Amino acid sequence: MPERSNDLARISDRTTAGSLARSADVRFADDQRAGKDNGGSGGDGKKPGDQKPGGTPPATPSRGLFGIVAVLVVTLLLVMVLSSPGRGKDVTISEFTALYESGKITDGSVVIGGNAITGMQETGEGTTELVSIALNAATREAYAREITNLTGGTAKAEAESIWPSLLLTFGPFLLIILLIWFLISRAMRGAGGAGGMLGNFGKSKHKTLSKEMTGVTFKDVAGIEEAKDEVVEIIEFLKNPKKFTKLGGRIPRGVLLTGPPGCGKTLLAKAIAGEADVPFFSISGSDFVEMFVGVGASRVRDLFKQAKDSSPCIIFLDEIDAVGRRRGSGFSSGGHDEREQTLNAILVEMDGFNATDGVIVVAATNRSDVLDPALIRPGRFDRQIAVPLPDVKGRLEVLKVHAKKVKLGPAVDMERLARITPMFSGADLAAVINEAAITATMQNKDFIEQDDLEESRDKIRFGRAKKSRVREKDENKLVAYHEAGHAILQALLTDADPLHKVTIIPRGDAGGATFSLPEKDRMGYGLKWLDATMKVVCGGRIAEQKAMQDVSSGAASDIGQVTQLARTMILEWGMSPKLGFVRYAGQDTRDSFVADKDYSDDTARVIDEEVRRLVDEAYGEAVRLLDEHWDATVAVAEALLRYETLSGDEVHRLMRGEELDKPTVSDLLAAEAKKSPGVTIAPPMPDADPEPPAGAMPSPA
Repeated sequence: MPERSNDLARISDRTTAGSLARSADVRFADDQRAGKDNGGSGGDGKKPGDQKPGGTPPATPSRGLFGIVAVLVVTLLLVMVLSSPGRGKDVTISEFTALYESGKITDGSVVIGGNAITGMQETGEGTTELVSIALNAATREAYAREITNLTGGTAKAEAESIWPSLLLTFGPFLLIILLIWFLISRAMRGAGGAGGMLGNFGKSKHKTLSKEMTGVTFKDVAGIEEAKDEVVEIIEFLKNPKKFTKLGGRIPRGVLLTGPPGCGKTLLAKAIAGEADVPFFSISGSDFVEMFVGVGASRVRDLFKQAKDSSPCIIFLDEIDAVGRRRGSGFSSGGHDEREQTLNAILVEMDGFNATDGVIVVAATNRSDVLDPALIRPGRFDRQIAVPLPDVKGRLEVLKVHAKKVKLGPAVDMERLARITPMFSGADLAAVINEAAITATMQNKDFIEQDDLEESRDKIRFGRAKKSRVREKDENKLVAYHEAGHAILQALLTDADPLHKVTIIPRGDAGGATFSLPEKDRMGYGLKWLDATMKVVCGGRIAEQKAMQDVSSGAASDIGQVTQLARTMILEWGMSPKLGFVRYAGQDTRDSFVADKDYSDDTARVIDEEVRRLVDEAYGEAVRLLDEHWDATVAVAEALLRYETLSGDEVHRLMRGEELDKPTVSDLLAAEAKKSPGVTIAPPMPDADPEPPAGAMPSPA
């Protein structure tokens, strides 16, 4: 359902030379603290088995070196085990002496080694057992001398091997060196050899797309017909270049797609890949920049080299403002600026194209105002294609494309949905269809109905309706009068958009909302419409103050909206007789930490006075209108307490003094309870004012 957006607070960010207006705004009356814009873009990747043009398949790392290392480790362990003979039963020197003197030690079996003195003891059963005396640095010489004397010099002295000690000392270091060698060799093979372990950092991270991989063609792109026509020319250039060069023309070197987020820039690039029979290299601007200095420029050179080897082809640079920002903007700390070096490499590569190269660069950004002038000049990006927010006809075409994927009911009116979604991007419209499908599924419906689409529209723009939180009686009354004040002024002022509906059901951060239905897409803001809108915005605070004899914070978003609107009228649109036909707002390039202020303190004082004058005049006129129609305001507020939501026709009937004959919220709940046995609803208190039951509404902001 069409509505008045409370995005007027950000109206200055939405007004440019080509698109000044939001044809329908939906103004949230209560405490909407922040507005959120949805944008979307898609990315594509290539299949795991795909191979870059001109590249070689990655080599499978050899297992030979790993096997050698494993054999060395096993050999070391075997040597350590075998070099330490079994010492049998440990005995002391005195026990060994007693055994030898008693003749239980076999003659000639005594051996003096480096770590032990061993001998073979006869067990008396025809078998022998090895006995040993453990030696250390302190006892080695004394025990060896004593045993030599004991055996009369017949004990054999065994020379100590140095290999076990060497292996134990240097073995771990040798293993570490071999492991490092193995890892470096493997990395060198993976990086292509000459680049070494860091060689792959300079390689481009682009993805190669084809028609089969994207699955998107121009049939899937709607609402941006002019942009499609210009892109079709580019594809025709690639397919039949002689057709255009026979008159002396040349193929454009670059095409820059500009527009708000979610309008279809990346989708259009996917469609190019789906339509063109040439390689399509896709990469994001952020993929050029790495932690190592010079990597971005190296990746640019590698990308363009592969593109020229695969010509004719298309290079798609998504979010090019990541590397293409204006140089010398003041953000550099004085050292090497990696982003500027990457931009310089792009400029050099695009300037080095020949007419016969057959390489076209397509870039996309939503911040064309910050791009470097050298990047967007003719000869580099020869064409700048605007991809704007779709108008009502474009929105209808976009909705039809997305509606093919879902089941719609016979009563669905797509033209009405297109009218009630002003300033929605293609991504927003896709989300509306998807949310409607989810809502219908959760309600076990067989198809999507019009109510599902309109509810998803409100949900996408303003958030989910909150019907489960309890709100106090006085708070309900405050919100009802607040919204009634907006609705009455919306209905009275002929220069404002027609009233569509008003509700006190909370949604998002707002306690209620008043919606308008624009009659057409607005390409600019007239002074009469702006003045009427400011009066409508002021109506909420005036009505609640008159009814409650108090003011609340619920009008915070209204105050911010009317203030921002008045300031934009003064600073940017020259709507002040005192200040004249002059722009005082600074340029929004976000290249400076200090906001532009090209006017004196005296002018600043006049600006503040003019802003205050505009707001005061709108507020005073809103007070007069509500005083004259206070009875109608009370009637609308009481009806909101009974029915929660009123249509524009119902508001006009109440203003004429007519009665509404539709069921109240309590009646609807009672009817629902009859359908569900066992569910009871407590009747309202006799002396209570008619209002929605507890749990139907949240507290206001």
